[in-house]
Amino acid sequence: MTLLHQLYSEGGQSPWIDNLSRDAIRSGRLANMVDEGVRGVTSNPTIFQKAMTGTDIYAADFARLLEGGTVEQAFWEMAAADVTAALEILHPLYEQNDGGDGFVSLEVSPRLAYDTDGTVRDARRFHETIDMPNLMVKIPATEAGVPAVRQMISEGRNINVTLIFSLERYEAVIEAYISGLEALARSGGDLGRTRSVASFFVSRVDTEVDRRLDKTGRPGTEDLRGKAAVAQAKLAYHLFEEKFSGPRWQALSDQGAHPQRPLWASTSTKNPAYPDLLYVDTLIGPHTVNTMPDATLDAFADHGTVARTVDQGVDEARADLDALAEFGIDMHDVSRQLEEEGVASFSKSFDELLQALEDKANELRSRENPAG
Repeated sequence: MTLLHQLYSEGGQSPWIDNLSRDAIRSGRLANMVDEGVRGVTSNPTIFQKAMTGTDIYAADFARLLEGGTVEQAFWEMAAADVTAALEILHPLYEQNDGGDGFVSLEVSPRLAYDTDGTVRDARRFHETIDMPNLMVKIPATEAGVPAVRQMISEGRNINVTLIFSLERYEAVIEAYISGLEALARSGGDLGRTRSVASFFVSRVDTEVDRRLDKTGRPGTEDLRGKAAVAQAKLAYHLFEEKFSGPRWQALSDQGAHPQRPLWASTSTKNPAYPDLLYVDTLIGPHTVNTMPDATLDAFADHGTVARTVDQGVDEARADLDALAEFGIDMHDVSRQLEEEGVASFSKSFDELLQALEDKANELRSRENPAG
């Protein structure tokens, strides 16, 4: 049994791959990863930017799609084709696992991060266009995104809520999921077929908190470096256990509802001084997902440790966050900044991707009309 299979069977955590490319699909690499224990796929604008601009594998498809539409329409068609192909590879796992895993995530345009109605429209369109039960549409957990999550859940659609950086916003995401399920139940929907994950971003928290600690110039900060992200994630799991228990949740569970699993995202270690599996080995536990980039996934498959850790040291986690507050680190402000930067980063990648595709389109047009 591989460590990735062991992570799921013994640790209760589903390893997903935070990468999607046509090359991985066509070469059989994605199918091989599933055989080795990968149980889902996530994508985002940055991932598509790297995939579509770093290879010529999309060239023929792009040229064909340009004949009947715009550059942006061509992008979404190519992205949908990749997601659909990945969904087909993961679908047997989805069926074998009774819909618990085997998902592929496609994110709404980052331009809609602050547009509730636009997010609802695009998320609905994705689900209707890519009509497969193991599709998850990613919606950012901005203030505008949270009500869109509730609406989509109330329609029985699978949603991956992304860019969560704070416990306060995570609690709002959980409420959107639960109240969405309650609305779905009132309309007679099938709660058992509706799945969701809440993507709590991890490593970026340490990057920003460590920067702020260094800026204080005060002695004692070194003991808190690299502690904030795991501490906050452990408290997020504690909140998950609290919210998905008790009479309100039991009433939904009795109707077949499944908990919205915490998903640990941004789990590659940004600081080379930290262990390469800092954000994996420390956050293993039942009903969780860890979506890892290729290097982190390979590292865990090579030397990961399977042990229940996510609910260990919760008191120490609280103490670490209290100590950060004593040093003047405002976690609310950290999360606000990281959310803004996350949206901006994905928007930048999306804009750069569309510009690169526009440049390719212009090259194709100049070849077709050399005199022009």
